[in-house]
Amino acid sequence: MHQHSLNDTSYSVTQITREIRDLLEGQLTGVWIEGEISNYRHHSSGHRYFNLKDQSAQISCVFFRGHARDHRAALDNGDQVRAYGDITVYEARGQYQLMVKLLQPKGAGELQARFEALKQKLKDEGLFDQELKKDIPTFPQTIAIVTSPTGAAIQDMLNILQRRAPWVRVLIRPVAVQGKGAEHGIAQAINELSHPENIGLPPIDTIVITRGGGSIEDLWNFNEECVARAITDCPIPVVSAIGHEIDFTIADFVADLRAPTPSAAAELIVPDSSELKRHSQSLFKSIETRVLSQLDQSRALLRLTRQTLEAREPARVLLGHAQHLDHLNERLSHAAQRQLKECQNRLHQSSQGLQVRQLGQKLTRENEHLSSLKQRLNSSTAHHLENAQASLAQLQSAIRQLSPQSTFARGFSMTTTPEGEIITRPEQSQTGDTIETRIAHGKIISTVSSQ
Repeated sequence: MHQHSLNDTSYSVTQITREIRDLLEGQLTGVWIEGEISNYRHHSSGHRYFNLKDQSAQISCVFFRGHARDHRAALDNGDQVRAYGDITVYEARGQYQLMVKLLQPKGAGELQARFEALKQKLKDEGLFDQELKKDIPTFPQTIAIVTSPTGAAIQDMLNILQRRAPWVRVLIRPVAVQGKGAEHGIAQAINELSHPENIGLPPIDTIVITRGGGSIEDLWNFNEECVARAITDCPIPVVSAIGHEIDFTIADFVADLRAPTPSAAAELIVPDSSELKRHSQSLFKSIETRVLSQLDQSRALLRLTRQTLEAREPARVLLGHAQHLDHLNERLSHAAQRQLKECQNRLHQSSQGLQVRQLGQKLTRENEHLSSLKQRLNSSTAHHLENAQASLAQLQSAIRQLSPQSTFARGFSMTTTPEGEIITRPEQSQTGDTIETRIAHGKIISTVSSQ
């Protein structure tokens, strides 16, 4: 006979509870459990406690506030639900429980599972990445709307678009927005609008896919993969405006912009014309102020230039230069005569000291030298005179251009009062006043008859 010894290992209640916790929590995570809610309690802390039961058993559940915050539907005893979460152990009572993370009405679980699976698949492919999002044009000229033409959503959008941006052309691509196979029509419409030139449409700046609110089943066509792929492949920016603010579809995640409602989409995709008008008026006023300021500066500069020209008196400047030229000419003539006389004196002195036999040769050389000096003197005198005449011609040309006479020669005139004040405004003269008008070849004296 074999004798079996008892295991001497013993656990405390805490130790064995933790062993059980480790076994359960390590094996049962991320499970879905269906059942009926009973013993429902909504604690003041925001946490919710209830049991899930079926005909044979029940399990305690805790729906902590952090997860329950996103659950907007009311809960009550008797509700048939589908709960997702982890099996945990509440050690204080030695009780296992389901820590709920997501709660859905029974029957919606299959659709939600499909939604989560496709969402994860497309996310892993990078279709939700921010760098893929295209910018929505600020000032669109043509907008295409993919929706049901009889829904309330399209009427709200059209009213807002007409009020905010009446210049925008709106193209409506009618499609079925719910029902079996509707997703294929939606995807086909997006694909067609992606290349509007192929179907005889003008260039499109923005595409909006929209419909009103509804249940998850009503909105399900916008959760299909073909619609998501069509939006991703579309080269034109796509805005999704599906359902109400709390409704999310796969189309929202892949679109370039999600609007919480169709009406919000209409406000997001076009500017407000009244605001643009106010901004334009502000810009016009600013430009007008700058132009008037520039005109005032130009008038002041013109007055200063006129005063400067009058102060310089071009005729006096010309006479001054002419006098200076005469002075230079006199100095040049005196210098030439003085040099010639000195040469003659040197020649005379040299000739007296020469012997008779060398006189002829010396005179010949001196005559040659004298001729050379005369030639150089004449050349120098002519050169200086040419330079002086060229300078005088340049000065005369400049003065003619600056002179009011050149302006008169082009047909302009200048009218002054008897005191010589230039008349630029009608109020400077009265009926019966005598005024003088200068023209190119004289002046005209006239009397003001009326204004």
